[in-house]
Amino acid sequence: MTTFDEREQSFENKFSHDQELEFRIGARRNKLLGLWAAQLLGIHGSDAEGYAKTLAELGTDKMHEDSVVARVLHDFKTRGIDMSEHRLRRHITELTHSARQQLMTEA
Repeated sequence: MTTFDEREQSFENKFSHDQELEFRIGARRNKLLGLWAAQLLGIHGSDAEGYAKTLAELGTDKMHEDSVVARVLHDFKTRGIDMSEHRLRRHITELTHSARQQLMTEA
């Protein structure tokens, strides 16, 4: 294998690792969001875990983040909880940082 091939393989491995890490961060963030939202919605115990799991399964990329936001905002509106999309997205950004820190300390 040439040096170029080794470098190419190294870049491919890093890309794959980074993609997996971003997926895990997104899934953790969605779970944290689900637990937070469940608390505000008055959902507790295993039902809260189930709600968080549902959000985590909606996906983690930008397109799916919009689905998660829409779902949570709908659930809040249904229960009469005042929450703007801006505030919710700001909280999601904070949870993304928390999820990243959690995963980095676990590694």
